[in-house]
Amino acid sequence: MPEKLSDKTVFSLIEVARSIQKTIAERYKSVYWIKAEMNKLNHYSHSGHCYPELVEKRDGQVIAEMRSVLWKTDYQRINQQFIETTKEPLKNGITILFQATLSYDPLYGLTLRMLDIDPVHALGELQREKSASIDRLRKEGVFSANKALPFPVVPKRLAIISVETSKGYADFLKILQHNPWGYYFEQTLFPALLQGDKSVQAITSQLERIAQQQERYDVVAIIRGGGGDVGLSSYNHYMLAATIARFPIPVLTGIGHSTNETVSEMVAYQNAITPSELADFLIQRFHRFAEPVNQAMELIERKAKQQLTQERDRLNNLVRYFRLHSMHLINGQQQRLEYGAVRLGMVSTARLQHGQQYIQHAGQTLETATLSLLKDTQSNLLTVERTVHLLDPRQVLQRGYSITRLNGKALKSVESVHEGDVVETVLAQGSMISKIDKLKPLDNG
Repeated sequence: MPEKLSDKTVFSLIEVARSIQKTIAERYKSVYWIKAEMNKLNHYSHSGHCYPELVEKRDGQVIAEMRSVLWKTDYQRINQQFIETTKEPLKNGITILFQATLSYDPLYGLTLRMLDIDPVHALGELQREKSASIDRLRKEGVFSANKALPFPVVPKRLAIISVETSKGYADFLKILQHNPWGYYFEQTLFPALLQGDKSVQAITSQLERIAQQQERYDVVAIIRGGGGDVGLSSYNHYMLAATIARFPIPVLTGIGHSTNETVSEMVAYQNAITPSELADFLIQRFHRFAEPVNQAMELIERKAKQQLTQERDRLNNLVRYFRLHSMHLINGQQQRLEYGAVRLGMVSTARLQHGQQYIQHAGQTLETATLSLLKDTQSNLLTVERTVHLLDPRQVLQRGYSITRLNGKALKSVESVHEGDVVETVLAQGSMISKIDKLKPLDNG
């Protein structure tokens, strides 16, 4: 009963609380369907109970807030239904349509007790959020920005966002490191949570770190293995998708699912269903560059060997020709001398001997000249062989030279490029992708 103090009627706090309790109990006897945003689930693993914080927002401002309770058995049932329908568990930041009773306790205050949650409505909200992210990115003109970037000719230096203990990450590395051609990839891991409420902030933070040192990497790979479709809603989040779309180097995704492509995958340069498929993609891009180079090297080697073989055959033919021709001349001269001496009978023995000595000297002179010619020819052949070796592209690059290409074609003059073009510079060890900032024509004066 209230007290009487002078001319005032005074109620105790418990009397006020019980009056509110009675009024609410009499007024709110039914079960109600309510729509609200679950700001925080507040699941306590030791008890299994949840104490969701519910809010309603208008123009980004909270206009209503209320606490609720979801007991352990109800949570387990509802969460399982939620996963089966939406492929997502109950989590923070989603809009839900839930069934609840309203009660008031003098000690704990007003409480909504959740009895059920409609997962179909939540699925629609998730799809609506996905569509909103896509529409916003298209309106901002960045939806295809990452896909429009030039892809490195040799994607060798990889910045990887993943969990070190992830099976998908392990499979990705195994395929790269044991590729049949022995291609070498440099990997740097940037660890991050890949699902759950904190994954958006974790992934975007690591992307910002990579962007600060982008010149060290050719591509970024986001690797998430296993887990099915559960926990993928974060990849529809506008902030994460926008960061990927605007990223200055190509972003590749392999987040391990085969249905319901997320917005982040849509805006990435390349999306693979699994980390293993993404590893195969990188190897093939590496192979696409290496195969023509290997073919060119084989062609140079084959042509050089053909030329050397032809020159050796030519030299051997010259040797045989000079030997036969020399012997023919010597024999002819000797026969003529002997025939003339016998016929005329006027040649003394001394003159005959002198003639023979002359012929022998002429033969020696011819042989010496022939050997000298052969030696010069062989020297020229060795010079050609060394020149061919020095002209090998690998040797040229090893001496500090480089090859600059625009759209796969080697550049010989600045007249072929314009400021702003992206070119590739091939060195003896790797290659570089550059953007033309300033052109300097050759000064012929």
